[in-house]
Amino acid sequence: MDNNKVKFALIGCGAIADKHVAAIERLDNAEIVGACDINSAAAEEFIKKYSIATYMDVEKMISDTNPDILIILTPSADHEERIAALIRFNKHFVVEKPLALKVSHIDKIFEECREKELKIFVVQQNRFNPPIQKLKEAMDKGRFGKLVLGTVRLRWRRDQDYYDKKAWRGILELGGGILANQANHHIDILMWMMGDVESVVAKAATRLTNIKSEDTVVVILKFKNGALGIIEATTAARPKDLEGSISILGEKGSVEIGGFFMNELKIWNFLDFDEMDKSLWERYAKVPDEFAWSHTKFFKNVVENIKYNNKWAVDAFGGRKSAELVNCIYKSIETGREVFLDSLENFL
Repeated sequence: MDNNKVKFALIGCGAIADKHVAAIERLDNAEIVGACDINSAAAEEFIKKYSIATYMDVEKMISDTNPDILIILTPSADHEERIAALIRFNKHFVVEKPLALKVSHIDKIFEECREKELKIFVVQQNRFNPPIQKLKEAMDKGRFGKLVLGTVRLRWRRDQDYYDKKAWRGILELGGGILANQANHHIDILMWMMGDVESVVAKAATRLTNIKSEDTVVVILKFKNGALGIIEATTAARPKDLEGSISILGEKGSVEIGGFFMNELKIWNFLDFDEMDKSLWERYAKVPDEFAWSHTKFFKNVVENIKYNNKWAVDAFGGRKSAELVNCIYKSIETGREVFLDSLENFL
C-alpha cells in the first residue's frame, strides 16, 4: 500500500456509495481501504460491485484497514450518534449532507472533533460545479452590485415507490422531507451566494405522496444585506423532473444556472464586461458528463487539505448555517409566522 495515499473507509454501502467510490478511485493520492454496512444485503451487493474489503463490524474494519478518514453515508438522523460512537478512533470525517438534523447535535460534533483536533468535511459537491464556481467568483468580485433577489427552484419527481423503498425518506424526524433531504444542496448554495439570512416565512404541503413529512415547500427569505430570497421546492413534479436551479439578480447583473442540479448555465448578463467572461460559455457553462464529476472535485479538495492543509472549499460551519435555516423554516411552517434566525429559541 502506498503510504502517500489518503485512506478512506465507507460507513454505509447504499446507493450514494457508488459516487464516493467512483470519485475517490479517480484520485492518484487517495484510496478506499474498506467499507461497512450492518445491512447484510447492502454489504453483499457492494461486494459484488467492488474489490474493496467489506465488513459488517465497523470496529474490525477500522482495526484491519486503519483509514485516515471515515465517510459517513448512513441516514441523516443517524449522523450525530454515528460520529459520537466513532470519534474515539481518532479519524477525520467526511459526512453526507446534512451534517446533522439539529443544531445542538452539530455543535456537539464540532466540540468533540475540536477536542481531538479532527477535521470534518460536509459533502456539498455542487459548490464545485463549474457554473456555480464562476457565479461565486462574480459574486466575490462584486459584479452584481447591490443584491436584489436570490431564488432556488427544485422541481423533481419522487413517486410513492421512492418513499416506500426507504421509510426514513418520508419521516420528518429521520431526515425525510424535501428540506433536509433533496433541497439541502440548494439551500447551501443560496446562502453561500447571498449571505446570512435574517428571517423566513414559509408554507408547506404534502400533496401527492403518503408520507409523514412535506413534499412541497415555499419560503420567502430576507437576507441581512437587505436582499430577498425565495426557496421553491417540491418532489411532486409530474410526470417527470423539471429543474434544479438558482438565479441571482442584482443592480449590475443577473445570472441563472439551471439543469437538473444547478449544472447548466442559462443566463449570464452583466452591465460591465470582465476578463472572466471570455471563455465562460465554452469552458464553464456545464458540468462535464462524467459520473460523480463534482464529487471527484470535492474529494480532491479534502485530500489536499489533509495532505497540504490547503483551504477547504466546503467549510463544515456552512452545514450548521443550513441546519439553522431549516430549523427556522420548520418553525415558520408550524407557527405561520415570520421567524428570525438570531433568536436561539428556534434551534433544536
